[in-house]
Amino acid sequence: MAYKLSIKHPKKRALITGGGGGLGRALSLALAKDEWTIGITDIKEEALVESKKLIEDAGGKAFTYKFDVSKKEDYKTAFDDFISTAGGLDLLINNAGVGDGGLIGEYDLAHWDWITGINQMAVIYGSHYAVPVFKKQGSGHIISIASAAGLANMPNMGMYNVTKAAVISLMETIYAEVKGFGVDASVVCPTFFRSNIMQHHKGDENSAKIGQTIIQRAKFSPDDIADYILTEAGKGSFYILHPWQAKMVFHVKRFLPNFFLNFKAKQFAKKDWVQNSMKHRF
Repeated sequence: MAYKLSIKHPKKRALITGGGGGLGRALSLALAKDEWTIGITDIKEEALVESKKLIEDAGGKAFTYKFDVSKKEDYKTAFDDFISTAGGLDLLINNAGVGDGGLIGEYDLAHWDWITGINQMAVIYGSHYAVPVFKKQGSGHIISIASAAGLANMPNMGMYNVTKAAVISLMETIYAEVKGFGVDASVVCPTFFRSNIMQHHKGDENSAKIGQTIIQRAKFSPDDIADYILTEAGKGSFYILHPWQAKMVFHVKRFLPNFFLNFKAKQFAKKDWVQNSMKHRF
């Protein structure tokens, strides 16, 4: 059965950042089964070549763009090329992202620039380029991948929390600005799922090891998350929260903000914080 997004946007033209692997590839392959024309971006040429073949084997059509999404001029060049080649755009998925860990005051400021450029500014760039196109044509959908981390803001991952919270704020703003033009917006806030998001980490090795271990033990695969995202987006959902832990964080923080804040502080103060973190299952 086709996704509702495919029915709503019959020309089926999508641009997906970070499409060389992980969730970006999974989203691309899910859409390819509905015969979408997909532009995928990544910094690795070999990953793009592999994704392109998989997309086309699955029934889609793929165009690849090798560049760093934190470079706005390169992003604009790729964006314009895809619009020209595909004849327009129906779906932008701001997916590219990196993960890292470390304490405030210890995490290098240069690394803040790096993670902010990819996780936050790239989403701003893509949205900046896509919104005028969508408003003009009176249709389109922007999906941005944030994280439950942007809601929970847990210790030892402030740099990641900040960028993902910014994405949530940006998408809430965009939703209000484009709704009257017939344009949809969604923000995705999952908890941990199996991915390679920590592969480019720049923080301390111990934090990276903890993060990667938690991720590899996660219950859900990129394919699981991709299907959920596209299904919920097709329903017109703005907040796409998955699984139940993400929904719990969303509601507890809003209804019991002081309790949630103090709970985090007390837990982090315990000496076994790291050991407990390693036991998480999502």
